[in-house]
Amino acid sequence: MIETALPLLDRIERTIDEMRPYIASHKGSVELVDFDATDGRLLVRLGGTCVGCAASTVTLKQGLEQRLRRAVPEVLVVEAV
Repeated sequence: MIETALPLLDRIERTIDEMRPYIASHKGSVELVDFDATDGRLLVRLGGTCVGCAASTVTLKQGLEQRLRRAVPEVLVVEAV
C-alpha cells in the first residue's frame, strides 16, 4: 500500500523500518543517509555484520531497493555509502 499522504522521508523511513527486523536478525543495521529527489537516489549506510558481507549487495538491491521502489515510487535507486 502506498501512503502518499505522508511526507516523502517518512514513507522511506517506514519502508526501511519494515526491513530492519530481518536485517537485525543477521546482526546488521541500515540507516537512511540522504535522498535526492531530483534523480531518485537514496543513500543508506549499512552497519553491523553487513559491513564487508558478500550478501549485503543482495540485501541492498533485492531487498531494500525492490521494496522501496514499490512502496515509494520516487525512489529509483538505493546505494550504500
